[in-house]
This record gives sequence, C-alpha cells and structure tokens, in this order.
Amino acid sequence: MVQMPNTPTSADVARLAGVSRATVSYVLNNTSAVRISEPTRRRVHEAARELGYVPHAGARSLRAGHSRLVLMPAPAFPVGPLYSRFLGELQWALGRLDYTVVQYGTVGLQGDDAARAWAELRPVAVLVPGAGLGPRGVAVLKRAGARAVVTLGPERVEGAHALLMDHDAVGHCAGAHLYARGRRSIGVLVPAESGLESFSGPRLAGVRHALRGTDATVTALPLACTERAAAALAARWAGSGLDAVFAYNDEYAMLLMRALQDEGLRIPDDVAVIGADDLMLGRLLRPRLSTVRIELPSGRDLAELVDRAVRDPGGEPEVRKVLGASLVQRESS
Repeated sequence: MVQMPNTPTSADVARLAGVSRATVSYVLNNTSAVRISEPTRRRVHEAARELGYVPHAGARSLRAGHSRLVLMPAPAFPVGPLYSRFLGELQWALGRLDYTVVQYGTVGLQGDDAARAWAELRPVAVLVPGAGLGPRGVAVLKRAGARAVVTLGPERVEGAHALLMDHDAVGHCAGAHLYARGRRSIGVLVPAESGLESFSGPRLAGVRHALRGTDATVTALPLACTERAAAALAARWAGSGLDAVFAYNDEYAMLLMRALQDEGLRIPDDVAVIGADDLMLGRLLRPRLSTVRIELPSGRDLAELVDRAVRDPGGEPEVRKVLGASLVQRESS
C-alpha cells in the first residue's frame, strides 16, 4: 500500500519559519490589524511554499464568522470578448482583496431556485449578471450568510446593490448616428439566441427613441448567429427598402456585412452598417466597421463595492448607472 504523505499544518510552517502559529495565521490571512515585518512575511510565505501548505478555507471561515467566497453565477447568455475582459479584471481585483471567486453554473435553474442553489455554498457575496434574481432570492441569499448581493443588469432588485447597465443608450447612440448620416429606413438586428433579450430589447428601444418624431422608420430584424441565417436575410434585403442597419454588436455586424457583400450590396453606399463593442476584428474589415464603444464599469471599482458591503452589511444598497456609450465612426457608415 502506498503511504500518503502527511498534510502540512500551520504548526509545521511556524516551526520552519521560526515564528508562532498566530503569526502564520496573520500573514497567510492578510490580517491588517496586526503589524508584521516584511522579512517575517517572506519567511512565512517561503516556508508555506516549501511545505506545500495552504490555509483551510473552512477553518478560516469559522474564525472570521463568514467565508471569503464570492460566487458569480455563469451568465445565461453568450459572453463576448468585452464582457470576458470585464470579468477577468473583476476576478483579479477580488483576488487582490483576498476573496476567492467561484463561477457557478446553474443549468436549468432560474430565479429563487437558482438562489437556493447558490446559498448552499454559503458565499459571503454574490454577483449576478443579467436578469433573473428577485427580492425573494436576495432574501434567501442573505439568510444564508451573504453580506453582499450585487446585480448587473437593466433594473434594480429590492435589497441588492445594483449596477444598472442601460443598453438603451447603446441603441440611441447608433440610431442617432445613422439618422445624422442621412439614413431613413433603418433595420435593427435582434438576436434569435435566448438569454440576450435583456440587452437586445433595450438596444432596439434606444434606436426607436432616438428616431421618435423624425421621418425615419425602424424595422426589427430577428437573426440567428449563423452564416445560413445571415445569407437568407441578405437575399431578401434588396426588396426591404432598408438603407441602414444597427446589427446589435460587432459580431452580428460582421456576419451580416459579409452576407450583404456576397449579395452584391455595397457598404456603405447601399447599406450603412454599425455594430457595438469596438472589437479589434471590426477594424480589420474592409470597409472598416463603425461601432458603438461600450464602457463597462471598472472591475476594481466593483470589487471595492463588494468589499465595502461585506464590511458593512447593514448599509443602504448602492445603485449606480455604469454603462457608457460613444460612437466610433469608420467607413461602414
């Protein structure tokens, strides 16, 4: 039988580093209330690495009275490069504040059922992207020990901190630009994929709001993100009378633009095209793709919001509008 090695303990680290177990705990738990010299910190970290010791999260949670686990439910919508960068920055910033970030998939669970599944992990904070969490779900999470519940979406939820992402502004920016360029019959792509409704609906509404009271018309164009669907839409384009399209985002814009060009339509002479997200690939197209640059909240700012809420769970929930939109005009419009 193979003998399993003994699991190293904090006492082993203390002996190797020549310090007390309390000092090991202070250093490895990043305790700021006790001043530890930098040479001592280095000795403790070097001893821990040499022994392969890692703190026990469960024991640390018992001492602190709460976990350091921040749970992020996996988004129920396709995540693009822009949102991926934001999530990466957020996870890095939370890690710097000594939180452990776990992304949790809840396939088939929604609303209160999903909240109960998240609560089983006893997170200290939950960051919920998109819609789907209600006041009862927030209450379930708080009863299970969550000190901070933060939603990232178009509407606030009672009891939760809210970062309001107003995608109406994205559509408004695109619609106003196309009208200013002389376009009067404007199509708006609405993705057929599920999970994107909380983004696509406000973007369509934003275009309509920008053109309200003008002589322009707005036509919603459902489209699946496939070459076949784009080719079918492009084949009908000549008879539609549309002279411009806001294509939801850069990925859909690039897909449709290629299909329109395959049908012999000239961009932007016959059809002006604009996307959103300002992806690098859009700059490599010919003609280069006009886009709406979206400014997401800073991951560092959101991490600090979580940390404040964990430290002061009884505070009033913060509500902020955090989505910015600005036009980047290139050759396609």
